[in-house]
Amino acid sequence: MKDEYDFTDAEQGKFYRPLEELDIPIYLDKEVKNFFINKLRTTERPYSLNEIVNSLLKKNIEISSRLTN
Repeated sequence: MKDEYDFTDAEQGKFYRPLEELDIPIYLDKEVKNFFINKLRTTERPYSLNEIVNSLLKKNIEISSRLTN
């Protein structure tokens, strides 16, 4: 490590990204993932795992909102 660094031409915030723009990986438990993968194999329309999980989470948010209001 150097004793000093030259930041003369540095640009503040060059690599900053707001938290809202970050895609954070979410890891499902093995049994949850397997459940949805098996469900996807039996559906007629080719859904993706993301579509199914997002749909269920949105429904959960909707139900929770109704219960708390």
